[in-house]
Amino acid sequence: MSFVNRYVAEILKLQVSLYHARARLESDTDPEALHDLRISVRRIRSLLAPVRNVEGMAPLRIAAAEVGRLTTPVRDLEVMIHELTERGMDAEANRRRSKLRPGYEAALVSSEMKALFTQLDAWPPALRSSSLANTRGGFEQRIRRALTKQVDRLHFALNDPDFDRHELRILVKRTRYLTESFATVSPLSKKAASSLKSVQSALGSWHDHHQWCLKADIETDLKPLALEWEEASIKALDAAESKLQVLSTLLPKVSTKQQDARQPVTA
Repeated sequence: MSFVNRYVAEILKLQVSLYHARARLESDTDPEALHDLRISVRRIRSLLAPVRNVEGMAPLRIAAAEVGRLTTPVRDLEVMIHELTERGMDAEANRRRSKLRPGYEAALVSSEMKALFTQLDAWPPALRSSSLANTRGGFEQRIRRALTKQVDRLHFALNDPDFDRHELRILVKRTRYLTESFATVSPLSKKAASSLKSVQSALGSWHDHHQWCLKADIETDLKPLALEWEEASIKALDAAESKLQVLSTLLPKVSTKQQDARQPVTA
């Protein structure tokens, strides 16, 4: 199978996953449907990043980004409900749970969701007809360069104690998803790839608790948990920093210009 065909197959697999997640969300069969849908969308966005300048790719990139933004508040609500339920705050959880189904339904019938599935059907011919896809070895080289650049950006971020941890979380996630899809051309070892996953989890825990602290400033029924969440946020960030130190020792050496590595991370 050619590298271009492998690339198309990766996104087609994610498209199938999206169809399944959407069906589960429509039928309200399990609480992980929206989460799984969003993971597939994130993976698609990560795979599209290396070809963002290829003609015809912009509509799918934009559609995926819009669905990500659209579903973020509902997913945040799911996570908050789970946290409150785990803490035995059933009344607070139930007040929020009543908003879930309307949120799901709004996302399912949205123009953003429709546009995403339309663009997923339309994009393969545009890619296959591009000059990049028809240049011998060009597409594989593009993916290799993208992976190398991601690693270089990670190096820069890990060496900068002031680098925004929210941006770093996105960078880690994007590097992980791209590496998992194209492990054979990734400069990362299996141990480094595993470390990425661990770092992503730790930063995710910190991010959740940080966001909950901000929520507690606005939603008065959450204030009793504010101090616990703040303490948990600090612990989670400390754990993440330790894992980041481990990751920094597992990354290969920087191999592109530092000015490329300094480019900002976009969500």
